[in-house]
Amino acid sequence: MNGIERITAAFAGKKTAFMPYTPLGYPTMDGSLDVVRTLVKAGADLIEIGIPFSDPLADGPTVQAATQRALENGITLAKCLAMVKQLRNEGIDTPFMLMGYINPFLAFGLDRLAETSLEAGVDGFIVPDLPPEEAADFETFCARNGQALIYLLAPTSTPERIKLISEKSQGFIYLVSLTGVTGARDQLSQGLPDFLKRVRAHTDKPLAVGFGIGNGAQAGQVAQYADGVIVGSALVRAAGESLEAVYTLAAEIAAAL
Repeated sequence: MNGIERITAAFAGKKTAFMPYTPLGYPTMDGSLDVVRTLVKAGADLIEIGIPFSDPLADGPTVQAATQRALENGITLAKCLAMVKQLRNEGIDTPFMLMGYINPFLAFGLDRLAETSLEAGVDGFIVPDLPPEEAADFETFCARNGQALIYLLAPTSTPERIKLISEKSQGFIYLVSLTGVTGARDQLSQGLPDFLKRVRAHTDKPLAVGFGIGNGAQAGQVAQYADGVIVGSALVRAAGESLEAVYTLAAEIAAAL
């Protein structure tokens, strides 16, 4: 199977898919690999692999601090790709999406990224600051490699925008649950069910919800409407404590789904 097919298969089960986010290089270089391994053991269906960047415009304080620490630890895009390949060589077959910003990808070179990411075992990409109007080159190499390019929708997205993203996004559509940056919240947006209903009217592709989900109870609420639940900041905070904390929280969320 290619990357798009592996991602699609992860949503094919009866339960809502669990998709944790974790940045490579945090809390340490080797420690970040242990976090990925722990998330797999805890029941992750897909994993959003964070590529640290100095200006992460979609991320809140928790992820910003973690990715800054990762950069100070010496992480680079090339090292991230090598680490993904290492995890694949260990036998981990969970679908991996690289979540990063367009500047590092352009600096690395899209042709080089296409070749290296495919060899490493990357299944898809989430690029928050790459709108479809500017993504022709990226879409070309993803299509050539069978990798998914996943786009985001927000509660403020117009019907025209929802239709465009529904057509363009591959594997699944990333729904931002609120207007703002990443980070666990005390309460979920009351408008979330209506938002999913508006998007569902345009597509049968899986809808995964992220931003603001921090525990099993919230994940269970979102699972009533969505095909996938994305959890980042709460798990990143746990990674700063211990692998046990990561496993406990991830297992709680997986069980709620």
